Amino acid sequence: MKLLVTGGCGFIGSHVIDALILDGHEVINLDALTYAADPANNAAVAGSPRYRFVHGNICDAALVADLVNEVDVVVNFAAETHVDRSLHDPVPFVRTDVEGVAVLLEAVRRRPGLRLVHMSTDEVFGSLPPGVEADVNRPFAPASPYAASKAAAELLIAAYRHTYGLPITVIRACNLYGPRQHPEKFIPLFITQALRREPMPLYGDGLQEREWLYIDDFVDAFRRVLAAPDGGPLVVHVASGERLPNRRIAELICGLTGAPLSLIHPVADRPGHDRRYALDASTARALGWAPKVPLEEGLARTVEWYRVHGRSRLEREEYRRWFVAQYAERLGAGKGGESG
Repeated sequence: MKLLVTGGCGFIGSHVIDALILDGHEVINLDALTYAADPANNAAVAGSPRYRFVHGNICDAALVADLVNEVDVVVNFAAETHVDRSLHDPVPFVRTDVEGVAVLLEAVRRRPGLRLVHMSTDEVFGSLPPGVEADVNRPFAPASPYAASKAAAELLIAAYRHTYGLPITVIRACNLYGPRQHPEKFIPLFITQALRREPMPLYGDGLQEREWLYIDDFVDAFRRVLAAPDGGPLVVHVASGERLPNRRIAELICGLTGAPLSLIHPVADRPGHDRRYALDASTARALGWAPKVPLEEGLARTVEWYRVHGRSRLEREEYRRWFVAQYAERLGAGKGGESG
């Protein structure tokens, strides 16, 4: 099988591409190489004759149409994903997450039978009450510009699926973590802060509840979605059931890095911060999938990766500028922050 993977130099896309090449598929990786992308993420496959990198943007309709004509499946991981960035500047999120998806849909529409797999998020449902899990039919209630852009993309996908009969699968996942994730995200940010013995600022009271899944488990779920007969379910929820307050994650990271708990500093919360996410993952489990990596084991693996590789990412100029802009005022000294 030959696949076009968009956003394949990012955290999720690069891990999926590794698996696709290992499984014997051919992959074209289309990536705009924005701040969260890193060609080093594809080092394991860069020399493969079944891998090809194309530098470009999914909003480039002519380029996307040409690439779509070469493949059997399109997989969309290209997106702006950081909630905090969407609060600062929502427009790039609309451009990539909505307009870019429209470009992909138009290209797929012109290739009858071509399958599209699109990556979405649990954040489209907004904050959920205690004890509630979102099933695949729960109404959307996005609270951030990021979540709204992903919800808008899904509505557009549903319209194309209904109107043109396109074979499209949407994967909604809980919070993913693991090696290669951009350091502005919650877990890598707190790990790198802890390793440097710098403050780990925690939004509000730190009791916001998130559901965490190690990247290898997501890749396993993706493989099952790709192999599902007749395309499988229209929407698949991939989630671990391991839901913890952000404060507890920070405490676990301190334990794994040997950092004192005194490094955890409450700071002013971000606007409209969702309190709780939770997905009903029965659609993924119906494909024979179940998570295998417990949270503490996954965190330990992630800590070791950042212990070796984290510094080079922290030293990039764009990240340093963002770090100061986002966190300096909250901390009073520009030493930390939180996302996720």
